[in-house]
Amino acid sequence: MNFKRNVGATSESIRNCEPKSLQQWRDYYFSKVKSEEHIKELGKKLYIKITEVIQAEVDEISEQDCIDYLFNLVITRTYEGYQTEIKTVYGQLEKELNCDITAAPDEWDRLYNVDFFIQVKKSYIGIQIKPISQGIQLPQIFKEKDIQKDTHKQFEKQYGGKVFYVFSAKDNGKKIITNVDVIQNIRDEINRLSST
Repeated sequence: MNFKRNVGATSESIRNCEPKSLQQWRDYYFSKVKSEEHIKELGKKLYIKITEVIQAEVDEISEQDCIDYLFNLVITRTYEGYQTEIKTVYGQLEKELNCDITAAPDEWDRLYNVDFFIQVKKSYIGIQIKPISQGIQLPQIFKEKDIQKDTHKQFEKQYGGKVFYVFSAKDNGKKIITNVDVIQNIRDEINRLSST
C-alpha cells in the first residue's frame, strides 16, 4: 500500500513543500500529491486484503484502524522523517561552526526565504537548508535560488549578514552536508561580522 505508485513520491514531495508544520504538509499532500479520499480508499483496500488473507488473526482490526494507519504512514511519519533530516543537518552545522543556529521566524521565511539564522553581535546570517535526492533535480534548486536572490539581498541589507544555502543528501544511510565548502563561507561571514 505504501509503494510510490499508491501514495506518490512522499520523500520528494515533502522536500518540494518544505513544510513548517504538520498541517502545512497535510494540506500540500492532499492538494498536490494524492487526495484525502484516495488515502481513505487505500485504507479500505488494506482492510479487505488483511481480512481476506488472515481473517482469523485480525478480528480485532477495524476498517478505521487501517485508514488511520495509512494517514499516519503517509502524513505524520513522512513529516517526522523530514523534520529529523533537517535537524540532523543543522545539528552538524552547529557542531562544525561551534555556534547556535536558531529556527527563523515565519515572517523571515515568507519575506526572505530564510529557514535558520546565526546571530553575530547585532547582525544575522541567514541559512536555508535544501535536502536533495535523486527525485529533486539540482537545476530546479538553482532556478529557485536565482528567484530568491533578491529576497536574500533584502535580508542582508536589513540584518547585515548574507544568506547561505546548505544542501544535504543521504550517504550510507546518514544525512550529510554535500556542499561542505559552505561551512568555511559561513565561518568567514561570522568573522567579518564579528570584526565590525
